Amino acid sequence: MLWCASFGAAASRAGTRGPVDVPEYVRPYVKAQKNDDRDAEAIAEASLRPTMRFVPVKSEVQSDLQSLHRARERLVAERTALINHLRAVLLERGIIVAQGRRKLAKELPVIVADAASGMSPRIRQLISDLREEWHSLDDRIASFDAELVSLARTDEAARRLASVPGIGTINATALVAAVGDGSAFARGRDMAAWLGLVPRQATTGGKPRLLGISKRGNRYLRNNLIHGARSVLPYLIQRDTPLGRWLTGLMTRAHKNTVVVALANKLARIAWAVLVHRRGFDAAHVAA
Repeated sequence: MLWCASFGAAASRAGTRGPVDVPEYVRPYVKAQKNDDRDAEAIAEASLRPTMRFVPVKSEVQSDLQSLHRARERLVAERTALINHLRAVLLERGIIVAQGRRKLAKELPVIVADAASGMSPRIRQLISDLREEWHSLDDRIASFDAELVSLARTDEAARRLASVPGIGTINATALVAAVGDGSAFARGRDMAAWLGLVPRQATTGGKPRLLGISKRGNRYLRNNLIHGARSVLPYLIQRDTPLGRWLTGLMTRAHKNTVVVALANKLARIAWAVLVHRRGFDAAHVAA
């Protein structure tokens, strides 16, 4: 309560414009020792800086859509943990199944029905119970997917985003929930940087040094964009478009994983352009 009162007083004096994007931006404005009053004063001071970035307030529709994505993400994580548990139980008994969720799902009924597999009846029953739990998670995730597809069909921005290769229903609705119309960013590179898809810099003495991607910002969106880029990469390379030719040249001088991240960066910039300019994707107009 004391901190809230202190912040309210400092904010009213400074006329703060809204919440600051990253808490670490406030640290340079904290004077001497840390306490609630000085924290509030530093927040108010940081909010007055002309170059400070702020968090745009989400609409109720965006907030609801983001909650759906978080619930689905939790179920997917639970399913992955369950599959790893099943593989561990089988591996302890010398049963190795090829990688891949579908291959394991295909082999489990055979393993459970095989009385000569060396597993006790209780373990076979346990695996059967875990398999039923897996099916329940699949049904719940499919229900979320169907709901997101229905929402994407009724949202104009999501429909435009879904026209971009590598951005399907999940990515389109997640982008709409996170960035809205994209007006919070001045350019596409700013959104790519917010997603952590640009190199970290360690430049000193006028000598630029670029490291790996920063991995800052929205982890969920970044992961989905990278997965989308990986899945659409073979398709785009085969197309005689500016984007396809750029990827073909990049594949000759960089590792495939680097190309995937570069494509994810490009998809983020294209998504920003589609949102801001309110028009669908046109492969002929993509600058390499």
